Amino acid sequence: MSRPALLILDEPSLGLAPRITDRVYETVAEVRGRGVSILVVEQNAARALKAADRTYVLNGGAVRLSGTREALAGHPRFEAAYFGLADAEHEGAGGQEGQEGK
Repeated sequence: MSRPALLILDEPSLGLAPRITDRVYETVAEVRGRGVSILVVEQNAARALKAADRTYVLNGGAVRLSGTREALAGHPRFEAAYFGLADAEHEGAGGQEGQEGK
Protein backbone atom coordinates (compact mmCIF):
# COMPACT_ATOMS: atom_id res chain seq x y z
CA MET A 1 0.00 0.00 0.00
CA SER A 2 1.27 3.49 -0.80
CA ARG A 3 2.09 6.09 1.83
CA PRO A 4 0.44 9.29 0.62
CA ALA A 5 1.66 12.71 1.75
CA LEU A 6 -1.89 14.08 1.50
CA LEU A 7 -5.32 12.53 2.07
CA ILE A 8 -8.39 14.45 0.85
CA LEU A 9 -11.74 13.63 2.48
CA ASP A 10 -15.02 15.04 1.17
CA GLU A 11 -17.83 15.00 3.75
CA PRO A 12 -16.55 11.96 5.68
CA SER A 13 -19.41 12.16 8.21
CA LEU A 14 -22.28 12.71 5.75
CA GLY A 15 -25.19 10.41 6.56
CA LEU A 16 -23.36 8.55 9.31
CA ALA A 17 -24.53 7.83 12.84
CA PRO A 18 -22.62 9.77 15.52
CA ARG A 19 -20.81 6.62 16.73
CA ILE A 20 -19.61 5.87 13.21
CA THR A 21 -18.56 9.50 12.75
CA ASP A 22 -16.48 9.17 15.92
CA ARG A 23 -14.78 6.08 14.46
CA VAL A 24 -14.09 7.89 11.18
CA TYR A 25 -12.44 10.78 13.00
CA GLU A 26 -10.47 8.38 15.24
CA THR A 27 -9.08 6.83 12.06
CA VAL A 28 -8.34 10.30 10.67
CA ALA A 29 -6.37 11.05 13.85
CA GLU A 30 -4.41 7.79 13.49
CA VAL A 31 -3.51 8.58 9.88
CA ARG A 32 -2.56 12.12 10.86
CA GLY A 33 -0.36 10.70 13.61
CA ARG A 34 1.63 8.90 10.92
CA GLY A 35 2.58 12.24 9.40
CA VAL A 36 -0.01 12.38 6.62
CA SER A 37 -1.50 15.81 5.91
CA ILE A 38 -5.29 15.68 5.66
CA LEU A 39 -7.64 18.08 3.90
CA VAL A 40 -11.22 17.63 5.09
CA VAL A 41 -14.22 19.27 3.44
CA GLU A 42 -16.97 18.96 6.03
CA GLN A 43 -20.37 20.52 6.74
CA ASN A 44 -20.24 19.23 10.31
CA ALA A 45 -18.18 22.26 11.31
CA ALA A 46 -18.07 21.53 15.04
CA ARG A 47 -16.73 18.01 14.46
CA ALA A 48 -14.20 19.12 11.86
CA LEU A 49 -12.99 21.96 14.08
CA LYS A 50 -12.21 19.49 16.88
CA ALA A 51 -9.98 17.47 14.55
CA ALA A 52 -8.24 20.33 12.73
CA ASP A 53 -4.95 22.10 13.28
CA ARG A 54 -6.03 24.87 10.92
CA THR A 55 -9.50 25.70 9.61
CA TYR A 56 -10.81 27.64 6.63
CA VAL A 57 -14.50 28.51 6.49
CA LEU A 58 -15.61 28.81 2.86
CA ASN A 59 -18.89 30.25 1.68
CA GLY A 60 -19.79 31.19 -1.88
CA GLY A 61 -16.41 29.95 -3.10
CA ALA A 62 -14.42 32.33 -0.91
CA VAL A 63 -12.58 32.00 2.39
CA ARG A 64 -14.69 33.83 4.99
CA LEU A 65 -12.67 33.02 8.11
CA SER A 66 -9.44 31.16 8.82
CA GLY A 67 -7.28 30.32 11.77
CA THR A 68 -6.14 27.65 14.17
CA ARG A 69 -8.61 25.45 16.02
CA GLU A 70 -7.95 27.45 19.20
CA ALA A 71 -8.48 30.82 17.51
CA LEU A 72 -11.72 29.82 15.79
CA ALA A 73 -13.29 27.70 18.54
CA GLY A 74 -14.22 30.79 20.51
CA HIS A 75 -14.33 33.28 17.65
CA PRO A 76 -17.51 35.37 17.85
CA ARG A 77 -17.95 35.38 14.05
CA PHE A 78 -17.34 31.66 13.40
CA GLU A 79 -21.02 30.80 12.98
CA ALA A 80 -21.70 33.96 10.96
CA ALA A 81 -18.82 33.14 8.59
CA TYR A 82 -20.03 29.56 8.22
CA PHE A 83 -23.50 30.73 7.22
CA GLY A 84 -22.17 33.46 4.91
CA LEU A 85 -23.06 36.35 7.19
CA ALA A 86 -19.50 37.64 7.83
CA ASP A 87 -18.84 40.91 6.04
CA ALA A 88 -15.12 41.69 6.37
CA GLU A 89 -12.47 41.09 3.68
CA HIS A 90 -10.12 38.14 4.16
CA GLU A 91 -6.39 38.90 4.35
CA GLY A 92 -5.28 35.37 3.45
CA ALA A 93 -4.11 32.34 5.37
CA GLY A 94 -0.83 34.00 6.28
CA GLY A 95 -2.61 36.75 8.18
CA GLN A 96 -3.62 36.93 11.81
CA GLU A 97 -5.36 34.08 13.56
CA GLY A 98 -9.12 34.12 13.29
CA GLN A 99 -8.94 36.21 10.13
CA GLU A 100 -12.26 37.14 8.55
CA GLY A 101 -12.87 37.32 4.83
CA LYS A 102 -15.32 38.24 2.12
